[in-house]
Amino acid sequence: MSKMAPPPHAVPPTLDGWALIIGVGWMGIQNSKFKIQNCLGSGRAGIPNSEFIIPNCRPCYPPAVPHWLKTGSILVVLLVAMALLPGADTAAGAWWSLLPPLVAIALALAFRDVLIALVMGVWIGTTMVAGGNPAAGFLRLIDTNVREALIDSDHMSIIIFSMLLGGMVAVMSKSGGTFGVVHALEPYATTPRRAQVVTWVMGVLIFFDDYSNTLIVGNTMRPVTDRHRVSREKLAFVVDATAAPVACVAIVSTWIGYEVSLVGDALVKSGSNLNPFSIFLASIPFAFYPIFALATTFIIAVSSRDWGPMLKAERRAAAGEIMSASAQPLADYGESELAPEDGTPCRWWNAVVPVVMVIGSTLVGLYTTGRASLLASGDTSHSMSTIIGASDPFVVLLWASLIGLATAILLAVGQGILGLRDSLAATVAGFKSMFMAFVVLTLAWSLGQVCTDLATAGFLKGAVGPNLPPAALPMVVFLVAAAVSFATGTSWGTMAILTPLAVPLVLETAQGDHQILAATVAAILGGAVFGDHCSPISDTTILSSMASGCDHVDHVRTQLPYALFAAVVAMGVGYVPQAWLGAPAWLLLLVGVSVIASWVWVVGKPVIEEGSDP
Repeated sequence: MSKMAPPPHAVPPTLDGWALIIGVGWMGIQNSKFKIQNCLGSGRAGIPNSEFIIPNCRPCYPPAVPHWLKTGSILVVLLVAMALLPGADTAAGAWWSLLPPLVAIALALAFRDVLIALVMGVWIGTTMVAGGNPAAGFLRLIDTNVREALIDSDHMSIIIFSMLLGGMVAVMSKSGGTFGVVHALEPYATTPRRAQVVTWVMGVLIFFDDYSNTLIVGNTMRPVTDRHRVSREKLAFVVDATAAPVACVAIVSTWIGYEVSLVGDALVKSGSNLNPFSIFLASIPFAFYPIFALATTFIIAVSSRDWGPMLKAERRAAAGEIMSASAQPLADYGESELAPEDGTPCRWWNAVVPVVMVIGSTLVGLYTTGRASLLASGDTSHSMSTIIGASDPFVVLLWASLIGLATAILLAVGQGILGLRDSLAATVAGFKSMFMAFVVLTLAWSLGQVCTDLATAGFLKGAVGPNLPPAALPMVVFLVAAAVSFATGTSWGTMAILTPLAVPLVLETAQGDHQILAATVAAILGGAVFGDHCSPISDTTILSSMASGCDHVDHVRTQLPYALFAAVVAMGVGYVPQAWLGAPAWLLLLVGVSVIASWVWVVGKPVIEEGSDP
């Protein structure tokens, strides 16, 4: 869930630039085989009786990607930018506006260095905003984009929430609570398959907010999946695939108020008296991508079959290496300062109680702030979905994370496991473990602001045009929403851009056909979640890498084939037959799940090959 301000509504009329999208994206995928190797030693994961080695990585460059080649490539991009980039008047709302996100995505996939990729993407964008002046653009990067990203109250709420939750996880680990959870879950997560299924179930159960889902599930299940030799890439995938896809279709979640308000505004401006909440409920069966993403994740977990780069990662983990030798995890939980001392009692409740406090505080806070907001506006509605939709999730998450951290410290100090000084030292260590993620998040937000300044999403929106058959609208809207959200990394911004365009268009061209309207609303939501699920610059994708202790580029590269597969099934089995054949949604969902299961069984390969040692 990316809660950044939506870009302006520039609507250019042409399809220029789609070739650039395909070309640069293909270049990134083709070059993603390049590796950055590890040149320093490794340290143990800190798991009792474990043989897993987690590298303490610093980057250097092997012969496959020499240092001069990487540096030279970046310099070439800079030179081209200096020579060719136009000013904002030319770039805004045109295909030039696609360059910042495409360059960032291509460089991240090709060279596995997300920081340099994001800086380059933001710099190219700020250069265009600054009139094509690279020097002015370089200064604007820090004095405008980064600064405004950090003074945004919602962004700071995310950082503080993540920091406090990281401190809570560190105290839980230092006091032995995390390892107590590992021991407690062993009877249920006795195999890699069961560990993945337990992770999936936890992700579905924490449905009320995708940020809470990502950070709680990733941090809680990481030691369990490490013990059972599940790769960090697979953990990050399961965590990410049960975050936004669950929250966006849950009737009680932090998403629903935003979604319903957008639909309601579009209906009012179109002169329609339809109930927006009813439209949202009717759209849930047509949410093909979120549902198929959840189904894909569950079937893969149950079957223990994978394909593509994830299969390689899983087989590597089965051999004892849960991360690649070149991995640079956004958050390092393997540091010795976070491991419990010898003889520390491993009590599961020292981890479970703080997490339960976070969940409980979040639910109570959502209800309290939502009800107060409704009463302040004179709304006497008391339905749970309306109350949750009117809540202030950022304030609530701050409360919940602080309560969780305080609970973890009180439990550790109260039982004499840690002193107050040791608890605070562990908290600070947890803060430090999040620093890399904060830098990446800040740069991702800065890139989002560049896309806003250049009307990137407006260009993609306008490329479709209004001259489409009504039955094709859900399919086309899904494709456009997926492209916008993947390029900009903002699902909420994508919904804010497309809903005011698509809803009136459906009401005008498909008069009285509420099924097409519901399917189109679901298509906006599904396409937006696609980008939130797999875009390298989406904050939820970044948080999934952080909470799982996974290299961010490894997470994106291994997850992308699965996300694309779910999107193709959503198109081929969902929106296309629904549009042209009028097939009922429940039948399409059953067929889609069957297609997913068949594909996994036929194309997927067992992680442990027959005749090999586990």
